[in-house]
Amino acid sequence: MPTTEQMLWSALDEVKDPEIPSISIVELGMVNRVRLDDGCVRVEMTPTFVGCPAIGMIRQAVQEQLTALDGIREVEVVITMDQPWTTDRITPEGREKLRQFGIAPPVKGSSGSLVPECPYCGAGNGEVHNWFGPTACRAIFYCKRCRQPFEGLKPV
Repeated sequence: MPTTEQMLWSALDEVKDPEIPSISIVELGMVNRVRLDDGCVRVEMTPTFVGCPAIGMIRQAVQEQLTALDGIREVEVVITMDQPWTTDRITPEGREKLRQFGIAPPVKGSSGSLVPECPYCGAGNGEVHNWFGPTACRAIFYCKRCRQPFEGLKPV
């Protein structure tokens, strides 16, 4: 059976973010377009940050994942910032996987509080503990209800 575009998207959904291995690059909303033409694939992606240190690893993982499919001879991964990435691009499945991994999904939209709900107890009355988390895209928050610190994606 020849590889279809849907098969490419399914394969891309197996490529995990190296910094958050519970979520795929598709669930993060990083993949803009996929085009298949006579065994050649072009994937257009937007990193979550301009200086994302994991983009090289992600590019290699995409190429390896797609060239493993039948009939795929060449994979071109194009990194673009033409369509800015925002945290609103994270799919509902991705948001749930983040929460299950212990990282609070960012608050949707640009109005209101920047502090996400606690991934442990679900309370929404936390506070920012430190905007500098373990990676550039994460911050440390503190839940006033269960008194636990937690990581959360910064809203972008």
